[in-house]
Amino acid sequence: MLLNLSPQDIIVRLIVILVGMTIHEFAHNYVAWKMGDPNPARLGRMTLNPLVHINWIGFLMFVFIGFGILGSAPISPYAMPVENRRWRWLAAVAAGPLSNLLLAAIFALIIRIIGFSTFASLPDILQQLLYQMVLWNVLLFVFNLIPLYPIDGWQIVLALLPPDMASTWQRHAQTTQLIFFGLLLLSFVPIPGIPNVFGLLITQPTLQILQLLLGNF
Repeated sequence: MLLNLSPQDIIVRLIVILVGMTIHEFAHNYVAWKMGDPNPARLGRMTLNPLVHINWIGFLMFVFIGFGILGSAPISPYAMPVENRRWRWLAAVAAGPLSNLLLAAIFALIIRIIGFSTFASLPDILQQLLYQMVLWNVLLFVFNLIPLYPIDGWQIVLALLPPDMASTWQRHAQTTQLIFFGLLLLSFVPIPGIPNVFGLLITQPTLQILQLLLGNF
């Protein structure tokens, strides 16, 4: 929750989230367009301008409660050519979280290249910015792979399933959405004896990826 952070922390967090969100949504739009969906170009989404992609309600939710749907992409598998539509859709959906992982890897490489002594001598706000670019983009990558509707992970599973199983998966979209909101509520209002499932799903993979990217830095 940003309300508990210092002004510097808030500035860094908002910059990082805006960058991560923009790259994520641009990747969805660009790959969908390459896969034959005309909507991203028609609606002016082929840009790195964050104001074009931002979901203001979700972003303000993130500012005040620490969670929100940060952006949106007007893409649809039904706007793509029928040939190989499932794989076209998979590429467009997976592009978002993969772009966050790539962004995290780039900033981790920058940190590794400059070395610990140089990094430690940088102004505190710059240290925060570099590290949080890695941390939050890994978090966005891991979070968006959770297979619950409406997260990207649900769409990735849909695209990977054979047609008969995909139909069943689609019929249960609302059920997985209820599970998503239930788990989200538990992460904000913990109940004694019930584990924070989101924490378990996100924390360990995030730590492992950070270890892989940054080593013992």
